[in-house]
Amino acid sequence: MGEKDTMDQEEIYSKVLRAGRRTYFFDVRSTKAGDYYLTVTESKKFTHDDGSFHYKKHKIYLYKEDFSAFKDNLDEMMSYIIKEKGSEVISERHQKDFKKEDDYTYEGEDINAAETSKAESFTDISFDDI
Repeated sequence: MGEKDTMDQEEIYSKVLRAGRRTYFFDVRSTKAGDYYLTVTESKKFTHDDGSFHYKKHKIYLYKEDFSAFKDNLDEMMSYIIKEKGSEVISERHQKDFKKEDDYTYEGEDINAAETSKAESFTDISFDDI
């Protein structure tokens, strides 16, 4: 990629919106002709069982000629959702009494305490026995 191509994709103005596991990036960029357009990128973090993670990204390119129609449709869809379902978030994760799996208790025992006692009994091994 040449120096000019790199300059064409430089960010002119940016904003970031962090929303839980998702992050939204709003970036104004420049076309080859020197006009501006908007990119909206959704980045979502995924964690693997081994603790490693990766991000999935989705990007929308929005050009000035589409701004008005896009904004009208977006406003209409958001208004419809609020009218039909209200502004309160309906999601298990967003409920006031939501507990992460680690916080649940089984048979009166806290999982974290059980894991700690398992770890403690494991660490009671003497390496002289090996």
